[in-house]
Amino acid sequence: MALNFNKDQDYILEDDVILIRPLQKDDYINLLPISLNEPETWDLSSKSAAGEEALKAYIAEALAQRAEGKEYPFIVFDKTTSRYAGSTRFYDIQINNDTLQLGYTWYGKDFRGTGLNKHCKFLLLQLAFETFSAERVEFRADNRNKPSIAAMKSIGCTVEGVIRSYMPLRNGGRRDAIILSILKDEWHGSVKESLKSKLR
Repeated sequence: MALNFNKDQDYILEDDVILIRPLQKDDYINLLPISLNEPETWDLSSKSAAGEEALKAYIAEALAQRAEGKEYPFIVFDKTTSRYAGSTRFYDIQINNDTLQLGYTWYGKDFRGTGLNKHCKFLLLQLAFETFSAERVEFRADNRNKPSIAAMKSIGCTVEGVIRSYMPLRNGGRRDAIILSILKDEWHGSVKESLKSKLR
């Protein structure tokens, strides 16, 4: 059975803490404060959105990937502060394999460690497993990015291993990537309820 995903549909998710909606071209305005004032946000990321032009290019590329059905980018709105918190996306969407990756996640410093990410991941994993009928959701991160790895483990991801010298770094050298995942049976078996209990 193929992944029940439609690149042309607007998937809008929300609970009492956040609203997640498809990223749009004009959203650079909403994300610009983070882009201009917190460039370190992308220090360990494969793609940077630091600076207005870089942010516009980042969004344009993400939207082009959505148009091809390869990625589906979102913007995240924090309802408790009425501010835009950051962005995330599904990518490497493999319709025939019933799998996708969840990543390119970044938030402004005011939203890190607040519990917002757990709300975001809960809604997106629910969409992936219960609407798209995904069999597997994969996560990747720079193996040096300890906060990101800890966050993925805390939502129920299982570490699968490390791909060495996976890709070049923007400033030279190469990075190792850690691979984690959640399977559909794990989501329905325990991960969903465990993550739900951590929402606050």
